[in-house]
Amino acid sequence: MTISKSTLRGSNRLKEGDKRRVVDETSRKRRQRKVMELLESDNYHDDPHADLVMSKKIPRFDDSLEQRSTRTKKRNQLVDEDRAEAEANKRVSYMDIQCEESPMPPRHFCAVCGFLGHYSCLSCGTRFCCIRCMDTHADTRCLKWAA
Repeated sequence: MTISKSTLRGSNRLKEGDKRRVVDETSRKRRQRKVMELLESDNYHDDPHADLVMSKKIPRFDDSLEQRSTRTKKRNQLVDEDRAEAEANKRVSYMDIQCEESPMPPRHFCAVCGFLGHYSCLSCGTRFCCIRCMDTHADTRCLKWAA
């Protein structure tokens, strides 16, 4: 059994490049839409573990006997109140506000570490900044939600 020289030698980058697939723009948009739907479908319920009693008592530094009853408002309540106040005062609400387009070109950030992402993945188009972030992206993130 003889092994040819072409199988022994060669660029690993080129060999691995054949295994990876390049996704077209429509598949990238579909994947991005799926990711956004997954993020938006997150529920905004109270934390079920928030009322757990700790085994150790929390020290009290004030001697006041009166208890303040404060309730925190949910995000949806704050948005609804802001919309109602905006309609009453004839102003733009927080959710409806827009700004003009920037004269500067958009900045692209690394999807792994957050630095400026100068390079983009050939398969999915996600930005990264260095080889270490590219390896992390390829191992854990690349085309994870693509179907």
